Amino acid sequence: MHIPDGYLGPQTYITTYGAFVFFAAKALKKIKEKLDLKYIPYVAMASAFSFLIMMFNVPIPGGTTGHAVGSAIVALIVGWEAAVIAVSVALIIQAIVFADGGITAIGANCFNMAVVMPYVAWHVFKWIKGNSTSEKRYYIAAFIAEYVSLNIAALLTAIMFGIQPIIANENGVPLYSPYPLSVAIVAMMSEHLLLFGLIEGFVTAGVLKYFVNNKKDIIESLKQESV
Repeated sequence: MHIPDGYLGPQTYITTYGAFVFFAAKALKKIKEKLDLKYIPYVAMASAFSFLIMMFNVPIPGGTTGHAVGSAIVALIVGWEAAVIAVSVALIIQAIVFADGGITAIGANCFNMAVVMPYVAWHVFKWIKGNSTSEKRYYIAAFIAEYVSLNIAALLTAIMFGIQPIIANENGVPLYSPYPLSVAIVAMMSEHLLLFGLIEGFVTAGVLKYFVNNKKDIIESLKQESV
């Protein structure tokens, strides 16, 4: 899902940089207001976890990659605002140090995987969990929250690719990503709907189960006052 350099035109990557910076600033403000110092090590570990699992990239047609992200479980454990910062740090390090994702595309990659994905995962989980205290419901909610959020992030990535031939071309020749929506969406969504979403869904449920059994008191998404 990492977008490389040269696939997005300035109309897209400048806009997504702006959107990412806006939401990251709001998330950072919220963290300063409500995050207890005891959570800092967990946020750092969450960033490391996300960084690690995103390094296992599988190239797919359409100019991008498929992989797990970790944003959903990070959001469920430390809150979606903290997940924005944790996953963004991982993505920025990957781009700058390992060339995994483009420098110009940092805003787009962070917006898709570090802003949209944790936000969607958090709210889908809270909606499915409701007021239930059933652990089985927690795990089902975690699986669905990850599956939905990962695929929405993948869809946004595909749309960013697919609109490039429309908004950035010269005499009908694409200047950036050459793949139309019909190719980009099929390539991205087939892999994430049928493989990566399912795999990461089970991982997300499994990690949540571990924390429920061992550190339930720190799980932000299970606190009734969380919204």
